[in-house]
Amino acid sequence: MRLIREGLVIVSAGAILASCGKGGDNGPGPSPLPPVPIALTVAKFDNTVALTGFTNYNIRPNPAIRLSFNNAVDRSTVATAISVKESGIPVSAGFAYENGDSTVLLSPSAALKALAKYTVTATTALKSVKGGALSTDLGITFVTQIDSTDKFPVIADNALLDLVQQQTFKYFWDYGHPVSGLARERSNSGPETVTTGGSGFGIMAIPVAINRGFISRSQGLARMQTIVSFLKNTAQKFHGAFPHWLNGSTGVVIPFSTKDDGADLVETSYLMAGLLTARQYFDGATAGEVNLRSDINTLWNAVEWNWFRQGSQNVLYWHWSPNYAWQMNHKIEGWNECLITYILAASSTTFGIPQIVYKEGFARNGAMQNGNTYYGYQLPLGSANGGPLFFAHYSFLGINPNGLSDTYANYQTQVTNHTKINYEYCRANPRAYFGYSNLCWGLTASDIPFGYNANEPNNDVGVIAPTAALSSFPYTPTESMNALKFFYYKLGDKIWKQYGFADAFSLKDLWYADSHLAIDQGPIIVMIENHRSGLVWNLLTSCPEIKNGMKNVLGFSAPYL
Repeated sequence: MRLIREGLVIVSAGAILASCGKGGDNGPGPSPLPPVPIALTVAKFDNTVALTGFTNYNIRPNPAIRLSFNNAVDRSTVATAISVKESGIPVSAGFAYENGDSTVLLSPSAALKALAKYTVTATTALKSVKGGALSTDLGITFVTQIDSTDKFPVIADNALLDLVQQQTFKYFWDYGHPVSGLARERSNSGPETVTTGGSGFGIMAIPVAINRGFISRSQGLARMQTIVSFLKNTAQKFHGAFPHWLNGSTGVVIPFSTKDDGADLVETSYLMAGLLTARQYFDGATAGEVNLRSDINTLWNAVEWNWFRQGSQNVLYWHWSPNYAWQMNHKIEGWNECLITYILAASSTTFGIPQIVYKEGFARNGAMQNGNTYYGYQLPLGSANGGPLFFAHYSFLGINPNGLSDTYANYQTQVTNHTKINYEYCRANPRAYFGYSNLCWGLTASDIPFGYNANEPNNDVGVIAPTAALSSFPYTPTESMNALKFFYYKLGDKIWKQYGFADAFSLKDLWYADSHLAIDQGPIIVMIENHRSGLVWNLLTSCPEIKNGMKNVLGFSAPYL
């Protein structure tokens, strides 16, 4: 009975267990845990935390790229999910693991290119050891360091200055318009568009080229005869003034804008300053040089400066159009690049202006004065931080600012401090633009990516124009030479071209202009020469009309007046 009873008990217990299994009173057994998603917690280039959503700059060419996640990664998924790419093309790289496989160490197999943009990518193919996937693709962009090696053999400083002047002069000599001899507006636009103001700068460069042995005096004279003949006999003029742009073959106006299809007095002043410089240089007794001087005087004496007062107003106006008259209504008021316009207008012996036009028009009865201090330098004139550096260049290609003063300013202080403010701003780099430094500086109007901009501290988009620092040699010789060496030796593989330096560049955007502009090329040649010898300053200020206009009409004082 005991065995039977025990057997019954056993059967009964089995029945109970069977009943529990079928009835489900306690539910099924435990389910597998769901996959755990994987997420990036931090990325580093070497020991620096990377920014996501922004570009990371100045990364070594052999970086240790660490991607740390919240879970250990499945190593088998890493090679297909994580990569470094340049322009979408993967770069060969190796992988290592740290922190229990939660950190992936990515190392490019070879040094990355200097000044190049790369992206570290991770896709949803990346899995954790717990089966979870990266929730969304991610990318971290970075730009590698500047290559500090010299791109060209190091030469003596004077030889480098010679090289820059000669190469830049080719823009005006080799690329000058074949019919008119005038300077084309830019290297990347219609070949018929020539610029009057830029041609004035190029004309100033011809005596420099002769003195430096780049061309002969007879070659320079022949080019000047071509230019002056075209201006005198072919080019359209309006009350003696020239338009901003001309067709280099026909001399017909090419409108700068809809209503700017006639006289441009400021561009005319740059052209006239160049012509007077050439007149003073070609001072020989040969028939060619005598006739050249006579033709230049004809052009110079024909400009009706006082007519641009638009009646008897005490200000000059920038534009006049045969179709729109004075509708642009743009007064030439300071402080800006137009001091030379008023100097020439006051110097004219045929259509001159009185001092009051300068005082009330350009100087605005002193309203152009500033007097505040920026980056430790007091600025006599102009807007905060000085504006674009061409303000310190264009009027002073031929007018020597050293020792020059009038009621409103000491102009040596003005141009020097303006330049040093620009330099100090770039050195301080308050907007943290990649590439700005004590070696890489200079903000002025230039091409920018997808356009043109008057670059200056108050309007800074991260673009450096070589003309800014190089045309400032007379004011900041040490800082300008340092910039020149940096542009040539360190960036020369990217910005040193057929006609000298490219117009501008942006290291933050890895953009290098494919253009040269006459108004940026000319000041480089001329101002480097003024720094070296004072040649162009001495030529223009030797004009008796200029001496009289500056001293006796406008009230300037300077050692050369």
